[in-house]
Amino acid sequence: MMKNIFLSGFIGLLLFSACQQKKEQGEWKLVWEENFNEQKLDTTIWSMIPRGGGWATYMASYPELYQFTDTTIRLMAVRNTEHPEDTATYLTGGIWSRYKKEFKFGRIEIRAKLQSAQGYWPAIWMCPDPIPYPYGGEIDIMEHLNHDDFVYQTSHTHYTINLQRNDPPKYATAPINKDDYNIYAVEMYPDSLVYFTNGKRSICYPKVNNGKDGQFPFAYDPFHLRIDSQLGGSWVGPIDSTQLPVYMEIDWVRYYVKE
Repeated sequence: MMKNIFLSGFIGLLLFSACQQKKEQGEWKLVWEENFNEQKLDTTIWSMIPRGGGWATYMASYPELYQFTDTTIRLMAVRNTEHPEDTATYLTGGIWSRYKKEFKFGRIEIRAKLQSAQGYWPAIWMCPDPIPYPYGGEIDIMEHLNHDDFVYQTSHTHYTINLQRNDPPKYATAPINKDDYNIYAVEMYPDSLVYFTNGKRSICYPKVNNGKDGQFPFAYDPFHLRIDSQLGGSWVGPIDSTQLPVYMEIDWVRYYVKE
């Protein structure tokens, strides 16, 4: 019994050590940003996400799914009423930096405003290439469901998905202002991922037991960024077409590293 208590305490100390506020020398330095001010995509950085299985069921490249203001981009989710040649019932817009811009260690911030609808699932997330899911890991900086007044922030790995382990905890929720912009962020370190919403830390996912069983693949390969509107699925539930169209509006993306 005493041995188990000691072991639990030791593990807890390791988790606290990995997840305490980082105090590395130097301050965060902004090294790249995207402000979406040109009223068109910078195709040296971004591509439109192509249609595929699962989460990308309704992705398309139709211009009306990518609406620009003077300073933002809106990624739409709509009923398909304009493209009879396309058999998809719904259409959604999404962009990614895959094969163009990658990130490894540092802090990613995204300022975004979300609309709500039953069955609507906007997401901001990161994946590596060419490692297949979930072995390379997935960093979910923000996922929003339906009309919730909070978002999910999650770390996915072989350890959490295939082995179904949740020690340490893989996700947390964070409250948002549903009627305004919110800032979502993740700090990527060799030994942990630390998530924030509006400057408040929501969860840290640390490397434990030396990352055994694919628990922490995030230290090895760079990740690209994905920002997309999604509709439907077992998690978000059925789509209410009467609540469409909706969109996610992105003001800016920023990437910082330690000086």
